[in-house]
Amino acid sequence: MVLGKVKSLTISFDCLNDSNVPVYSSGDTVSGRVNLEVTGEIRVKSLKIHARGHAKVRWTESRNAGSNTAYTQNYTEEVEYFNHKDILIGHERDDDNSEEGLNTIHSGRHEYAFSFELPQTPLATSFEGRHGSVRYWVKAELHRPWLLPVKLKKEFTVFEHIDINTPSLLSPQAGTKEKTLCCWFCTSGPISLSAKIERKGYTPGESIQIFAEIENCSSRMVVPKAAIYQTQAFYAKGKMKEVKQLVANLRGESLSSGKTETWNGKQLKIPPVSPSILDCSIIRVEYSLMVYVDIPGAMDLFLNLPLVIGTIPLHPFGSRTSSVSSQCSMNMNWLGLTLPERPEAPPSYAEVVTEEQRQSSLVPIAACDDFERALQGPLFAYIQEFRFLPPPLYSEIDPNPDQPTDDRPSCPSR
Repeated sequence: MVLGKVKSLTISFDCLNDSNVPVYSSGDTVSGRVNLEVTGEIRVKSLKIHARGHAKVRWTESRNAGSNTAYTQNYTEEVEYFNHKDILIGHERDDDNSEEGLNTIHSGRHEYAFSFELPQTPLATSFEGRHGSVRYWVKAELHRPWLLPVKLKKEFTVFEHIDINTPSLLSPQAGTKEKTLCCWFCTSGPISLSAKIERKGYTPGESIQIFAEIENCSSRMVVPKAAIYQTQAFYAKGKMKEVKQLVANLRGESLSSGKTETWNGKQLKIPPVSPSILDCSIIRVEYSLMVYVDIPGAMDLFLNLPLVIGTIPLHPFGSRTSSVSSQCSMNMNWLGLTLPERPEAPPSYAEVVTEEQRQSSLVPIAACDDFERALQGPLFAYIQEFRFLPPPLYSEIDPNPDQPTDDRPSCPSR
């Protein structure tokens, strides 16, 4: 008998989106197939899958222990999010080379379905950094007697969604700074910088509108600039390693002495970047917008405004001043909400108070004591009479506008 050969072993995912890219979130079910193609018959002990998700950091630092003595210190840390194993064919056996209980697979293509559920607890977003990563993968292993196992690993992406439609991420970010340049005993005028952005949360592809005012009262030529930075922080053994990378930037016009420049919504587009990672204990990814003034021959004047890069974009008609839209479902049809051109008039008097109620209110109340007798006087009768009288007719025009009089004092000339 001539044994067959394994021609190919592949893994495919049942994608949940139109782009056919395997992307999942906490609580989702990951399903797919292990595809096996063989030529001729093969005997198989087992076909297993192993799914795992974990964050891992690693870096090294050189240390000096004294004269002519140096060593390398390793820093590693790992967090596991889930670990799932399943057997698609066969079963676990201690004897790898046993001929008993083998499964025969005939020539051709074969598919074996698998499925597992991601934890409901928050998962870190997939990420590849300078000193660490967050990875999720499925590995298939085909075991046969007397042969090395055939292995294949395929990664999938996990997004821990960040909804920027929350009050904290819709709030404006602003700041002001000032710097005075000194050279020995000479002091020039200050350079001032004020900047503001509409909100804290954005998604990739959006443009940040920057409102800023830069005033140069110094004797030097300065240049206003803005940049988005990504900061990666890695934690292990009580130490931290930080990496800062430029994401996008822009440059304003040069400002000579005594000049002022104003940015009325100058736009800086966010390129495709990883979302912020804020819930992982060993890896943190943060973003910031730096608006600064480049000063030749001196330390720059800069202003940092924190950013959060999310995955759920701003709702239609979202506003930084209203948290109502952030509480509504994304499935609501906002386009159906229209405001009337004119406010609706209030109901008429006849719709609210009947004639019987008005007449009954005019019936005198029997006196019981001296106090009630006092209430039967002219004042109380006046109140009773007007108790159910209709209100004035509804109108948007003031029937008694203020009439200017000639005896008002005139404004002094300026």
